[in-house]
Amino acid sequence: MTTARERLADAALALFEDRGYDDTTVDDIAERAGVGRSTFFRHHRSKEDAVFPDHDDLLRRVAARLESSGAGTAIAAVTDAVRLVLLHYVAEGERARRRYRLVTAIPALRDREIASVARYQRLFREFIVDWMGEEGGSALRAELMAASVVAAHNHVLRRHLRGETSDPVAEVEAALGQVVTLFTPEDGRRPGGTTLIALTSDRPVADLLPDLRRVLGVETAGPAD
Repeated sequence: MTTARERLADAALALFEDRGYDDTTVDDIAERAGVGRSTFFRHHRSKEDAVFPDHDDLLRRVAARLESSGAGTAIAAVTDAVRLVLLHYVAEGERARRRYRLVTAIPALRDREIASVARYQRLFREFIVDWMGEEGGSALRAELMAASVVAAHNHVLRRHLRGETSDPVAEVEAALGQVVTLFTPEDGRRPGGTTLIALTSDRPVADLLPDLRRVLGVETAGPAD
């Protein structure tokens, strides 16, 4: 049995397709869905919101998955969260495809989708900043990685909605693998720290230490007492 939110979404999609966005009112959507005006506004603030009934719930589920993770499972948490969103839209079937067609054609719906995507990106960015710690440049790295995570998901989802992939889950996991490779070390630990490259030298170790400290940004210690 469909819920009121689902009926409102289907009604809005059908009316936007049949009459156009500008010629469809909230009252039209409520009537087509078989609910009252007050019921509509109990679920949505505007007619474009009716087309995206599950965004708030999905955001809560993504946040809960990320919050359940620690530093050692951060990559798995991000992958799980992205998969969760993708599978929701895959399960929607034709409703998701109709929404995609309308969003590409109606600026108000496109703006609404952009705002929703920004909320997902902010969630991922805040999580990634916490995971990476306070190393220099971590805020920018987190911003870039969060944008790449969302872009990877959206790229695969749109391919699915256009009928261009038979296995969107495998594709999104492969895409996220590329993101992880770009932004994290091979062992999956927090980025940052010190990288050392060892070379042979005829100079005594004691003579090399001042140079090493200078390269690493560590003040050279004075002679021992």
